[in-house]
Amino acid sequence: MDIKNMKNYLYWLFCQFELITCSYLMEPWEKVLFYTFNITMLFMVLYTAYIYVPIHISTAFQFCLHLFGNQHENTVSIVK
Repeated sequence: MDIKNMKNYLYWLFCQFELITCSYLMEPWEKVLFYTFNITMLFMVLYTAYIYVPIHISTAFQFCLHLFGNQHENTVSIVK
């Protein structure tokens, strides 16, 4: 895919986004507010997923290990 086709494809995607959200009907200042709000929400969701999803996966994994009877890593076993 060359640069010109990629540029046209991205422009097409942006036009589709404007059609779906009806933002092509907005005035420029409304578009600025709308896009700012959407970008802020997107970054907040991505940040929350980055912070909390690994913690929940780790907790679920530890719970599954506990269910199957495996010992925790910090358990000291005496073998003498």
